[in-house]
Amino acid sequence: MSTKLYIVPTPIGNLGDITLRALDTLKNVDTILCEDTRQSSKLLQHYEITKPLKPLHKMNEFKEVERIVQQIIAGKRFALISDAGTPLISDPGNLLIDKCLEHNIELDCLPGATAFVPALVNSGSDLSNFVFMGFPPHKKGRQTFIKGIIAELRTVVIYESPYRIVKFLQEFQEFGGGDRRISISREITKKFEETLRGTAAELSEHFSKKEPIGEFVVVIRNA
Repeated sequence: MSTKLYIVPTPIGNLGDITLRALDTLKNVDTILCEDTRQSSKLLQHYEITKPLKPLHKMNEFKEVERIVQQIIAGKRFALISDAGTPLISDPGNLLIDKCLEHNIELDCLPGATAFVPALVNSGSDLSNFVFMGFPPHKKGRQTFIKGIIAELRTVVIYESPYRIVKFLQEFQEFGGGDRRISISREITKKFEETLRGTAAELSEHFSKKEPIGEFVVVIRNA
C-alpha cells in the first residue's frame, strides 16, 4: 500500500454490506480513523481486524488533523471510516481531506454503502436529476431550508432524525409543500427496514399512531 489516505465506506446496518476491497484495506493500514471507537470496534471484531482505532470527530478534528497529516507524510497508512456509510456525507472528515490535499497527499476513496442511494431508488421518484441536501438545520435557517426544498423542481433527498421527522412533515405542509409526494425510508438494510410513501399529511398521520424509530432518509419527489 502506498502513502495515502484511504476513505472506506462501512455498512449502514447489515454487516455483510462491506466490500472485499474495504476489508483488505482495513486489514493493511496502520491506523483506522473513526467517529466512535465503540461503534467501529463492532465491525472490526466481526471481521477479526485488530488494527488500532483513533477517534476523529467534530470535537477533536481541529486538534488532531495536522498531527495525522504529518504521520501520513512520514509513511503511516491511515483509513478514514464513519459510524455507517461513506465518510464525509453528513459525517466528519472534510477538514482532514482539505489538509491532505493542501499537502499533496493522495486520496483513495473506495466505493460502498451510502444510505440515501437505496432510499432514492426505492422512492419511485425521477432519478435523472436530484439534489442531496443533508440534515435540515435544527433551529436557525430551518424555515428557509424547508422553503428551499419546496421551491426546488428536482427530486430532493435529505436526512432527518426520529426526533424531528414529524416536525419536518408538519412544517413542510405548513410552508406549502402539501401536494408533493414523499418517500421515507428507515432502518435501511436492518431487520425492521421500512419505506413509507405519501403526502406530508398522510405520513404525519402515520407517525401519530406509530412512534418514529431509526434514522430517516426523506425523498421529496420532483415538482
